[in-house]
This record gives sequence, structure tokens and C-alpha cells, in this order.
Amino acid sequence: MNSSKRSLTLRTPDDCHLHLRDAEMLKRAVNHTASEFGRAVVMPNLKTPVTTVKRARDYRKRIQAAVEDQFSFIPLMTLYLTDNTRPDDITEAATTDWLVGAKLYPAGATTNSSSGVSSIVKLMPILEKMAQTGLILQVHGEVTDPHIDIFDREAVFIEQVLSPIVHELPELKIVLEHITTRQGIEFVKTSSENIAGSLTPQHMLFNRNELFRGGMRPHHYCLPILKRENHRAALASAATSGNPKFFLGTDSAPHAQQAKEAACGCAGCYSAHAAMPMYARLFEHYEALDKLEQFSSVNGAHFYGLDLNPGTITLAKESWQVPDSYSVENGESVVPLFAGEKMDWKVIPDMT
Repeated sequence: MNSSKRSLTLRTPDDCHLHLRDAEMLKRAVNHTASEFGRAVVMPNLKTPVTTVKRARDYRKRIQAAVEDQFSFIPLMTLYLTDNTRPDDITEAATTDWLVGAKLYPAGATTNSSSGVSSIVKLMPILEKMAQTGLILQVHGEVTDPHIDIFDREAVFIEQVLSPIVHELPELKIVLEHITTRQGIEFVKTSSENIAGSLTPQHMLFNRNELFRGGMRPHHYCLPILKRENHRAALASAATSGNPKFFLGTDSAPHAQQAKEAACGCAGCYSAHAAMPMYARLFEHYEALDKLEQFSSVNGAHFYGLDLNPGTITLAKESWQVPDSYSVENGESVVPLFAGEKMDWKVIPDMT
């Protein structure tokens, strides 16, 4: 990493948790990501979930076809676990070099998760096969019991679901995705080297007050939901500490503006347009810009067993205004985080 007061050059980073959707939205989202990242771990929760290697291969081809010529970008795929996932699906996935994991969505936990897992007991043979083959488990760590407060669902999941899995299958490699609580941070810190966690910009930059600043703010609504300030501070401290068990995963999740600004708005924050500037803002605030490269470009690659990306990106200390929205080819638009606001870091395109 090379840095000065006005610029920061990093090894090309990875986004270890990304939603791209499909069709026209995919074209917009993937090129925002490809302008900053060399690779991304792509989530499988499409309207028709990516439950097989064939579906993952087909989706990957659509992603690659949507990437503009000036970008070099590698999508790393995941399978969507269901009650009907077969051990053979895991065996096939584990022998596919561009398919790096399988995602556990508790049924009903988030966008397009209705086909998710209803019972961990049913899933245990699949998790055993994943442990045997080395395929990584990515976890959306929330229980879905409506009687449990939404702000407590991650902590309860860790206690009731994740801890027993880790105890039963200590050799299984697990990423606790988009950690939002002190409990999640402590769980990863105190677990074996097989357990890691990804951290988003929104959960480290905002606490739950941001959902209501100046009125209801649907474009800050995501799942897991933003938490109290003490949780936000714990996430930021972990990210900027240099601990190799934590790495960048934006959870950038585009939705059409009308779907967010609706009576029952969709969950998800769109950050792909300026992800690295957001992380740079956070790391600068904590006087830890020297740790940003490890967090964004090294830790995730090491956990996933990948070579580090070649090349670099440069962030300049330069003010710019985020557009109010970005258009999508089908006439829809997506409203990004920090819409209409000033950012103080900017990715400088590589002109070589």
C-alpha cells in the first residue's frame, strides 16, 4: 500500500459478499462493482434461487456478459442451500474452481429467502459434506421467529444455531456474513481459524438512528437491520484492528426505487457505486488507513484460499457528489447510499 495525505493506492480489493440481481439491474450493478473490485463473491438469492452448479454456471455467464470491456472482473459463485439440497450438489460444487461456497438463508430471513432452510437438523448431512469437501458455508445469521425482537435476532442465532454447528463440525469453514452486533464480533474473535466474518459499510458507518433521520429513510433499511451505536462501534473497531478474521463484504443489494419506497419496502442498501470511498471514510476516521488494504484485499482472499489480486486501485482525497439515483435500462432507477451527499474519497480510474 502506498499513501499520502491526498491519495491511497491499494492492491485491487475483493468484495466477499455481493448481490447483483439479474437482467437490466445486473448490468448496472456489476459495472459499479467491477470499477473498484477484481473479484466478488456473488450471492445466490435470485427470484429463482441458484440451487445447482448448472444454475450457478448459467448465472455466471450472464454476469460475465454484462461486464463492460474496460473492466477485468471475476465473479465467484455460491449455491443457495434448501431443505432439498443433495450431497451430490455439494460434491460437484467443491470440484468447481469458480464456485466458492454455499449460502445458508434461514427461510424468510431476507430478500428472496422463502426457499431457504427451515430446519438446521435437516441440513446437517449437507454441512457434514461441506466440511468433508472444504466448501465454505456463508451464513445469514438471524433467526426468523417473529416473537424474537428484530434487534436481537443475530445474537440469538449465534447462540441457538451457529454455536451448535461449530461445536458439531469444527472443521467446517464458515463466514458469518454482514456482522451487525458485538456478539457477532466476539464470536468470530474467539472461535477457531475456520470462522471469519464480513463487514458492510452501512453497518459500520450508521447506527439505527439513521433509519429515522429527518423521517423514514427506506434506502437505509437492510437486513440484518442497523443496530445500536455500541454495536456499530464494535464492528468498526474490529475492521480497523488488522485482525485477519474480518474482511470486506459490502452486501450491496440493489432494488428499484419504487420497490424500496413502497408500503412494504424491500430490504437492502446499494453501495456498489462508492464502496471503497465509504470504507476509506471509515478507516480514515479511525486513523487506520494503513489497515484498509489488509481488510479489503488480503484477509478475504486468504480465507477463501485465493491468490491476491494483481494490480492496484487508487483512491484520491477528492470531494464529489453522489447522484440522487442511477438509471437502469428498463426505465427503473436505484437510489444509492449517500444519495445527493458529498463523498470525500474517490476511485481514480486506471488509464493504463
